[in-house]
Amino acid sequence: MSQHIPKQAEERMDKSLSALRKDLATLRTGRASPSILDRLFVDYYGTQTPVHQVASIQVPDARTLLIQPWDAQLTPVIEKAIMKSDLGLTPQHDGQSIRLSIPALTAERRAELIKMTKKFGEEAKVAIRNIRRDANEDIKKQTKDSGSEDGAKRLQDEVQKITDKFIQEVEKCIVQKEKDMSEL
Repeated sequence: MSQHIPKQAEERMDKSLSALRKDLATLRTGRASPSILDRLFVDYYGTQTPVHQVASIQVPDARTLLIQPWDAQLTPVIEKAIMKSDLGLTPQHDGQSIRLSIPALTAERRAELIKMTKKFGEEAKVAIRNIRRDANEDIKKQTKDSGSEDGAKRLQDEVQKITDKFIQEVEKCIVQKEKDMSEL
């Protein structure tokens, strides 16, 4: 029986958890965080480029983001991208930089964000369970070839323990994000 199956499953589950954390970081909580701009792309010389690669993003205070493009010609392009995005923010520019004021979350917007948080969490859990299924199928294929039932059961138990650990981590991430949103 191959010991690498649980290890591969764990690595894939870790990637799913990392993706969830990245998705959750992009959700606006009412506090200024440069990560809310991670999904914002601008056209930079014909290439869709993340804003953080064409500008410095600073947090001068808890409710403000300051975006300073390295190329002044990008200021209106970044401003337009922010307006078209689903961030719900209105940029203010002074020619050199763009200032984003992060308003406090309304109850309606908070409920919407919590719903999105739960959706991201559910998608991560589904991905983790699919990885478990794939690992168990690989174990069954190897059992057919080798005939070692005891080894297969032990590997499946190991994969289940890994799965449980990652599902629990997803739950912790979701609970923490919901807590962050409800504190504001």
